[in-house]
Amino acid sequence: MADFIKFLGTAGARFVTMRQLRSSAGVLYSLRGFQFLLDPGPGALVRCAASRPRLDPLELDALVLSHNHLDHSGDINVMIEAMTDGGFKKRGRLFCARQALEDDPVVLHYLRGFLQAIVTLEEGGSYQLAPGLVLKTPLRHRHPMETYGLRLEAPQLTIGHIVDTLHFERLAEAYAGSQVLILNVVRLRKDEKDTRDIQHLTADDARRLIADIRPRMAILTHFGMSMLRAKPWEVARRLAEETGVEVHAAGDGSTFQI
Repeated sequence: MADFIKFLGTAGARFVTMRQLRSSAGVLYSLRGFQFLLDPGPGALVRCAASRPRLDPLELDALVLSHNHLDHSGDINVMIEAMTDGGFKKRGRLFCARQALEDDPVVLHYLRGFLQAIVTLEEGGSYQLAPGLVLKTPLRHRHPMETYGLRLEAPQLTIGHIVDTLHFERLAEAYAGSQVLILNVVRLRKDEKDTRDIQHLTADDARRLIADIRPRMAILTHFGMSMLRAKPWEVARRLAEETGVEVHAAGDGSTFQI
């Protein structure tokens, strides 16, 4: 099976999610014969059924939850049930922050026993997914919830997925060496008149990270309202011109062969 990343949804933050201007169903990774769904937000199960070809949750090996916010976790429970055939097949693993289980839990207790294992993510963690495939969480992101991005390492392949976070200097170092870099870019730019503490990447932040990390390919996703108004594909085109890196804007249903 060829390695691929399929974007079931590209919605970022609450307004795009609530209005379903973009789907909020998460991102499917299929690497080295191992499949997992990252951040199954509202509509994940419906999008799996509507995909062509249809995506069978029973073929998933794991679910990964970067943090608790509803646009990322809204369908986590129904996806656990679907992945385990309603609990009749004890299978699959859940990777999530401790907060998802304890401090501000989003995973229902009765479902936890359906899984083969629940793995708690932490800063500097390294987790074997399959032979030759490792998931790392190099650092905790700066976000209101306990949040971790993904660094996926396989022979001759490193994928970095920088999820929701305020930009800070350690990000580029943590995801250095990524041949494929995925960035959750919620905002077009910082509004100096806006005094709110909005801990999300902007397109300017994405430019800095792409220029510093120099991946072979960068993919933008998780768009908020300002990014949608700016047309993400046009933002991606400008970032490609400015950095000299191949940059794409994911769309709902977009599949990238790796």
